[in-house]
Amino acid sequence: MSGTPAYAATMLLAGFGIPVFAALSSALGQKIGNPFATGVVTFGVALTIGIVAALVTGPGALARIGEAPRHLLLGGFLVAFYVLSITFVAPRFGVGNAVFFVLLGQLLSAAAIDHYGLFGARVSPVSLTRAAGIAVMAIGVWLTQKT
Repeated sequence: MSGTPAYAATMLLAGFGIPVFAALSSALGQKIGNPFATGVVTFGVALTIGIVAALVTGPGALARIGEAPRHLLLGGFLVAFYVLSITFVAPRFGVGNAVFFVLLGQLLSAAAIDHYGLFGARVSPVSLTRAAGIAVMAIGVWLTQKT
């Protein structure tokens, strides 16, 4: 995979997956009666797939994890928070509402990360035009949830 169209397509598919994941996790949590046990199952499946993918694509990479700055491991905490919170909140708040706020949070945090170049991201300042675009996106996502 190379190039902007392939990256855009991959992220579009990942975006499609977020509400599907929320609905599946919500349903599984209700079925087994515990959203946190659902998180354990979800992480077990993800860990298995991740290990296989890592071994196939770059078996030495896992051995170098000790070289990484510790703050970079906080991504695991954020994934756990997302999985557990969406599994708990979605059946009570609705998948659409839960994902709406996830998307809003993504828009705001992505703009801040890009603006300041946090965590080694490419710097892309928030201009008035970009801020307006983010606002339009947020309004658009909000409108999709109006009944």
